[in-house]
Amino acid sequence: MYETPGESPWWSVERHLARRPFLAARGKIKRAIRTWFEDAGFTEVECPALQVSPGNEAHLHAFATEKVAPDGSRVPRYLHTSPEFTAKKLLAAGETRIFDFARVFRNREKGALHSSEFTLLEWYRAGEPYEQLMDDAVALMRLAAETLGRDAFVWRGRTADPFAEPEKLTVAEAFIRHAGVDLLATLTDDPGAPDRDGLARQAEARGYRVVADDSWTDIYSRILVESIEPNLGFGRPTIFYEYPVCEAALSRPVARDARLAERFELYACGVELANAFGELTDPAEQRRRFEEEMEIKARIYGERYPLDEDFLAALAHMPEASGIALGFERLVVLASGARSIEDVVWAPV
Repeated sequence: MYETPGESPWWSVERHLARRPFLAARGKIKRAIRTWFEDAGFTEVECPALQVSPGNEAHLHAFATEKVAPDGSRVPRYLHTSPEFTAKKLLAAGETRIFDFARVFRNREKGALHSSEFTLLEWYRAGEPYEQLMDDAVALMRLAAETLGRDAFVWRGRTADPFAEPEKLTVAEAFIRHAGVDLLATLTDDPGAPDRDGLARQAEARGYRVVADDSWTDIYSRILVESIEPNLGFGRPTIFYEYPVCEAALSRPVARDARLAERFELYACGVELANAFGELTDPAEQRRRFEEEMEIKARIYGERYPLDEDFLAALAHMPEASGIALGFERLVVLASGARSIEDVVWAPV
């Protein structure tokens, strides 16, 4: 934990006492959620943090280490950024409903809602549509509020009623509404080749900064961060769904439009709480997407992560499924009224 000059450390009695009500709230919410999953027929699993690959998304940064054998030989390993690869291997092995309060690790992350070590609550349903996860996520959000006796989520002066019917908004609708940009007009039949120049022209006409080496994703992300996300989840939660396929590396395409993906995110008070997919089960397509992501990572950051060949092999045996990751500390922050993620973790790092 980073302290400002003159501030006492997190383990000082005074600071710990100030944080303890939020830590108690964390425990109450965790117990309630665990009971909810058990009542719904889920099995709790524990996915190991040490992995061959930490994940293959271009803008996620991992902690690297080495595994040393008794003979002194060394192989590179990483701390996972998500338990997803292991969870999907368990689905391939025959599990059907699983959840994990997973400790995950991401480098280059620090802020009021970010930490380099945090808890992702992930759960998976084999043979069930991703729309079911929308209901799950809303139910858990409401459960957190009920557990603490709260009727509203609060974050930096913004409020959302977790018991209100969520707004359902597609990504394309949000870009029209909040940015005046026709995103669908820039998507092509080749999901790996959206119309960069078309998006650039629209963005520039709307006053967004565009530079010569910006990719389609760079421009898309800038509009999303500046104009879309700040308007999601006010007054009531927002289910933000149907992302472009090129922004959903692990999800399957929407049946009616292969340019779009079965992906949604849940927002409250402008804060992203959860990210869900109708899971991709085509190993060849998954390999192609991972390789494309690692090309982007190499171009921007000068590094790439290996592919988990064991995961790709398991994917060929995995049933159709849906999966979701919920930022557990973020949920506790919004439900408890905490000031930051550091209020709701026992020992901030």
